[in-house]
Amino acid sequence: MDRTDSVFLTLIVYNAVLIGVGLWARSRNKGVEDYFLAGRGLGPWVAAISASASSSSAWTLLGVSGAAYAWGLPALWIFPATVGGFMLNWLWVAPRLKELAQAERAVTLSEVVVPATLGPKRKQILRIAAAIIVFCFIFYIASQFEAAGKAFESVFELSKHASIMIGAAIVLAYTLLGGFWAVSVTDSIQGILMVVASVALPVVALSAVGGFGALLDGLHVMGAGGSPIGTGTLVGVFFVLGLFGIGLGYPGQPHVVNRFMALKDEQALHQGRVIAIGWAVVVYSGMLLLGLSARVLFADLGDSEQVLFHVATELLPALVSGVMVAAVLSAIMSTADSQLLVAASAISYDWNLTSRQEQHGLRRTRTTVVAVLILATVLALVWQADIFSRVLFAWSAAGSAFGPLLIMRLLGRSVSPAATRLAMLTGFGLTVFISLFPDTPGDVAERLVPFFVALAIAAAGQQKAQSA
Repeated sequence: MDRTDSVFLTLIVYNAVLIGVGLWARSRNKGVEDYFLAGRGLGPWVAAISASASSSSAWTLLGVSGAAYAWGLPALWIFPATVGGFMLNWLWVAPRLKELAQAERAVTLSEVVVPATLGPKRKQILRIAAAIIVFCFIFYIASQFEAAGKAFESVFELSKHASIMIGAAIVLAYTLLGGFWAVSVTDSIQGILMVVASVALPVVALSAVGGFGALLDGLHVMGAGGSPIGTGTLVGVFFVLGLFGIGLGYPGQPHVVNRFMALKDEQALHQGRVIAIGWAVVVYSGMLLLGLSARVLFADLGDSEQVLFHVATELLPALVSGVMVAAVLSAIMSTADSQLLVAASAISYDWNLTSRQEQHGLRRTRTTVVAVLILATVLALVWQADIFSRVLFAWSAAGSAFGPLLIMRLLGRSVSPAATRLAMLTGFGLTVFISLFPDTPGDVAERLVPFFVALAIAAAGQQKAQSA
């Protein structure tokens, strides 16, 4: 059996399992709370691994390994930035958000950051939030389909357009069938595959290099061994701060924090945080090590985001290589399905929040899932961009729009309707505006300025609301 056959067989078995999960989960959806939050009954393993996988995606397996290949040792700053984001979410956000969402019976993140206490202005602000979520997630989902295109191109020599269509069809099938239950369980399966790839591939690559000593020597010979902070330059400082800005975006990601809202109980929360942070340590360190090792092993790959495929092809037997490629495709699906569901909830639920009785017939929600997927697929087909940059643009836009407001709510502060609207629009709008200009080192302006300006607006609005 050659590599193409092994990948094909692996994907058939894998996707049959996903569709089976979707069929199983379909019977569990009795209403909107089941479809969007699994009836608030997620256990620790499913919650932790599904949240981790959906926040990491192909950006981690392809983008982070590609960044390590392209940048050398400076890419190691990605590790504390991302793992720090996991810790912020699980140690501080998760317990507070779980309690607040249950107390207010909130189904979506938008309901939390735009609470009922805002009065008549709430409906308008919820619709602004829905529009922002759909905009960000169409870009985000498109980047996942771009990654699917690269995977299928690498293995099957299919055209990128055909590859994107195949990936979109698979994700659509089980998301429509099972909703949040299906998405969470399949994300957990996909997260486990990501761990397998993040252990096996770096070990094989590092062994081929000759160990850590040979790796460091090779990187220094190639001029890829310096740390940006070691240069003492302002550019180096901005580079590092920009990467840490990734971590600040974690609280504002609706497709990640909704797992906290769905947790079953306190025990699930405590166990889940250990599992999730451990998962992040393994996956991010593995992908960084893979990219650095590939930098020494392979002189010029052209597209740095093909590192994982190249290592799997050159260093692993055909059958094992097929499993690794399936792991990449699983990472793609684990983010795309979660974001499809959140985007659908933003339109079909948040947009018509005053008509809750309509939500129990889930036909409108499933129609919305199809519409969002079509838009994302079209974007992936017509606009080409590297996965790393496109994901972080959408990540920063959502994080700056919702993160500051969520932080204020979790601190127990009340923000006025005007300040809520302005903070949300400013965080999102500034990110989009700054992205139109040439990149700053580490994209520090795009990732930090909108977030802190929005946070300042929310804080000022809270003070005025209290004094009024």
